[in-house]
Amino acid sequence: MEGNRQKKLPKKKISMKKMIKDYVLITIACAVYSVAISMFLDPNSLAPGGVTGIAIILNRLIPVETGTLILLINIPILLLGAWKFGLRFSLSTIYSTVLISLFTNLLTNVKVVTSDPLLAALVGGSLSAIGIGWVFKAGATTGGTDIIIKLLRIKMPHLRTGGLFLAMDAVIVALSAFVFKDIDVALYAGLTVFVISLVLDLVLYGRDEAKLMFIISDKSEEITRRLLEELDIGVTHMRGSGAFSGKDKQVILCAAKKSIAPKTEVIVKEEDPQAFMIITSATEIYGEGYKSYFSEKL
Repeated sequence: MEGNRQKKLPKKKISMKKMIKDYVLITIACAVYSVAISMFLDPNSLAPGGVTGIAIILNRLIPVETGTLILLINIPILLLGAWKFGLRFSLSTIYSTVLISLFTNLLTNVKVVTSDPLLAALVGGSLSAIGIGWVFKAGATTGGTDIIIKLLRIKMPHLRTGGLFLAMDAVIVALSAFVFKDIDVALYAGLTVFVISLVLDLVLYGRDEAKLMFIISDKSEEITRRLLEELDIGVTHMRGSGAFSGKDKQVILCAAKKSIAPKTEVIVKEEDPQAFMIITSATEIYGEGYKSYFSEKL
């Protein structure tokens, strides 16, 4: 028993260190996200979907600060999330939501950086995505539509997460055009949604677009050895046969990131100039070195 306790102690220390690191990251991320709201999006009336977009719209209708509205709208959603997923899941989300509300209100009176709606959409959208991405990486969410969509996906798993986000954001952006009576503002808000989506993918997954290669060669063993040793990429062998010749063939299947794809081609050409290659783009790759099977799920 004593020996077991001694083995568990280091795990607790590591767990505590990781938790502190995660909450520090969440704090920084919430500050970045709040800068995007208070200094770029809100002053330019850009409502980029989600609870933040609803809060920015409501701020024009009722005399309540945007940060406070973000918290008030999130309260029933957070309670629902705690009920469905447990308090442990919700603690970090509650923490991030309260911080975003607090930071957004504190930064309200800070001088606006730009009144150009295009710059506000680009910079504000990018900062929002960075903040959200860091929160996700720390194992939390920013609450709001993240929780709603997670619940919808449990009930209707056939629905795609991206499509649900897009539908909700489209409704909020359209509502902003009606409330602000300015179609240009709504179009800039739509641009913000696009920027957030693009930058968020980069923050979470990096530029993981790759080249998918099928290589048919009589020197497949030599090519495989060099791919493994020189480029350290995964290689899979598949069995095939020529339809005309009837001869058995060994097909090499590999995915290489765009930065090293040309090197793969060079190796194949050096080993077998007569090799048959099919190269295509692959934007959705899951596994070691690429996207996690679970990181896409809310």
